[in-house]
Amino acid sequence: MSTLLNVGIKNEKGEWKNYTISIEDETNQWGKNVSVWEAQTQEEREAKKDRNFCGNGKVIWTDGKAVKVAEKKPQDLPADMQAENDLPF
Repeated sequence: MSTLLNVGIKNEKGEWKNYTISIEDETNQWGKNVSVWEAQTQEEREAKKDRNFCGNGKVIWTDGKAVKVAEKKPQDLPADMQAENDLPF
């Protein structure tokens, strides 16, 4: 199950643009659990029109009651990225 939010953001010209934010209960392989896209009308959703994806992210703090913090687990990383870091810095 996820949480959906609708957000309106005003640009420097005073024009409003609406966005939908999805907060998932589980994180993906990159430790992300938030997605943002331009809001769609009911007709666009029913017609299965492609979303205009804007970005993604993760929850970094919560009181733990409704939304969980995204945590990246080592097993979520691809095998070639799990090796120890031997960089000198």
